[in-house]
Amino acid sequence: MKTCYTILLFLSLFFISQAQNPVQKDSITELDEVILLEALKSSAENGIVPTQIIGGKVFKNYSPIDIVSAINQVSGVYILSGALNTNRITVRGIGARTLYGTDKLRLYYNNIPITNGSGFSTIESFDLENLSHIDLIKGPKGTNFGANLGGAILLNSKQPATGSSYFRNSLTVGSYNLLKNNFLFTLQEDKLSLSLHYGHTETDGYRENNRFEQDGILLDINYRLSPKTDIGLLVNNVDYTAQIPSSLGLTDFLEDPKQAAFTWKSAKGYEANNYSLAGLTLNHAFSGKLKNSTSIFYNYLDHYEPRPFGILDEFTHGFGFRTKFTGEFDLGTTNVDYSFGGELYKDEYNWSEYENDYRNNGGQGSKIGEQFAENKEFRRQFNVFGNLLFPLSNDFSAQIGMSINKTYYDFRDQFNDGNANMSAERNFKPIFLPSLNLNYAISGENSVYLNISRGFSNPSLEETLTPDGVINPDISQETGINYEIGTQWRLLKQKMRVDLALYRMDVKNLLVAQRVGDDQYVGKNAGKTKHQGVELEMEYQWDLSPKLSLSPFLSYTYSHHKFVSFIDDGNDYSGNPLTGVPAHRLNSGLQATFAQQFYWNTTHNYIGEIPLTDANTLYSDPFTIINSKIGYRNQLAKNLYMDFSFGLNNVFDTKYARSVLINTTGFGGSEPRYYYPGDGKNYYGSLQLRYAL
Repeated sequence: MKTCYTILLFLSLFFISQAQNPVQKDSITELDEVILLEALKSSAENGIVPTQIIGGKVFKNYSPIDIVSAINQVSGVYILSGALNTNRITVRGIGARTLYGTDKLRLYYNNIPITNGSGFSTIESFDLENLSHIDLIKGPKGTNFGANLGGAILLNSKQPATGSSYFRNSLTVGSYNLLKNNFLFTLQEDKLSLSLHYGHTETDGYRENNRFEQDGILLDINYRLSPKTDIGLLVNNVDYTAQIPSSLGLTDFLEDPKQAAFTWKSAKGYEANNYSLAGLTLNHAFSGKLKNSTSIFYNYLDHYEPRPFGILDEFTHGFGFRTKFTGEFDLGTTNVDYSFGGELYKDEYNWSEYENDYRNNGGQGSKIGEQFAENKEFRRQFNVFGNLLFPLSNDFSAQIGMSINKTYYDFRDQFNDGNANMSAERNFKPIFLPSLNLNYAISGENSVYLNISRGFSNPSLEETLTPDGVINPDISQETGINYEIGTQWRLLKQKMRVDLALYRMDVKNLLVAQRVGDDQYVGKNAGKTKHQGVELEMEYQWDLSPKLSLSPFLSYTYSHHKFVSFIDDGNDYSGNPLTGVPAHRLNSGLQATFAQQFYWNTTHNYIGEIPLTDANTLYSDPFTIINSKIGYRNQLAKNLYMDFSFGLNNVFDTKYARSVLINTTGFGGSEPRYYYPGDGKNYYGSLQLRYAL
């Protein structure tokens, strides 16, 4: 990794030497952190499909390590976060039944797919301070991005403005021995745009056995080969080690939420990850009416995780390509916009498991024992997609789309190589995923829209295997139909925005995780669910004087999700609320700015009770969290800018669970462990300095 850093540093110094007197910026409002992108709008990548975009304005409400709270400010999207390295993203209830990690959606970085071959995504591998904005497509209406039931999340790295070249360093310190530093160098000249980020984060964490340490580097280069062609290179490497305190039972959670689970503390459980992504993108305009963007990419993950019930040693390397054509053609008196393309991802997943002999290691934690598993799985996903956008009148437009997915798994048990029954292939049939979008512009930016779309979710690796560790030939893909109607309003001279969406999604072949051991699960198809709800976003820009402005905001989610038909192990849960989803979520806050230099941001987050069992016999307690942050930014000299802030999280020291497990079971007489405690009251301070070249 040090060699990689040396090469990238050399590249950045080389490009510095080639810079030719870029235009200088000298207004504090040029700071990239204050770009305002928040709105519900149609993405250029996705036609008229409404896309929630969050950027610097939302990011600035929270700590630089808190990408979770920034995304949770969006209605309909909820991340349950057990730790910095343990996040589970749910969208409109999709993904809530996944116990560890994020699946059932697609994650992209600069339009490069970063979801692995079994459908899992790790948003924790990306630094919030490296991002300019995040696009969120809720539900399967994102035909161009896989049509997964949960939708798609598009991460976009910071790009230097035209003529903007600078160094920036952000240092954050805080509670639990938090230390985070992020260095950025950007260069932009006539044909070249370059961004180089290096970040280091370390913290002891709120709980026992909760130490986290990460180093990451990101290189993003774009070069214009001709007026019609440019090429881009993206290299991202993240190396982190994170101790795992795991979940707690109710008694331990109430008595001492700082403690780690007994077995994880005894084993000193942790995970070590080294993740790399490299992508090369070519953009070419064949004409004013036809353009293409094509990417090829490679990623690698080396993961080592000593757990009390076994030590997991795994690595995955994958590669693929994505191409998309966009253009328009004449149809009588109107132009029809179109897009089509394809995406192929292949990876090879290798994993071995060993006994953990931590009980006989003199209190030193995990000790590798005898091997009991060695496996390999080849995975392939192929998506093709296309859209046609018809302007039916000046105010009314329609978009039809189609995505086709083909998934293949080839599992090989190399530990029991002589047993042919322990290896198998699973070749899912092609699945067709149509979408219809209608949009009517009432006046100006006020509009109403309608979407009907079909989506799917692949089973995860664990869900495809039986308790004996072989491919389950009966497991099926989840599928669902999404119905959505919404409206977008810009009122009071564009100072107020109101976005309202109502949706219903019917899902069948529901994938259910069935526990077969300590933190071990297998999957099966067990029924149907109905996801329906209301999402409301409101924001108002209130200019009290030329120097003082206030911006109150609110996002509310009502989720009425339930099992339509669900019988598990002889128990009929039909009609029960869906496990793992709060019925009510409310985010609100106030941003105040004085003289464009002083700012004060306060946020309020309410999470309602969450059913923890399919029988609905146990619920988590609702909670409210208040965070506050004050700051000052100014131009210190002709080319030097600063931004200092101080934040306080969980102001009233609320005891709460920031993540929960569902349907968990106690083994050996122990209490079921449902709860991941949230941090207590904590502070942080950040200093950012930027020098323009």
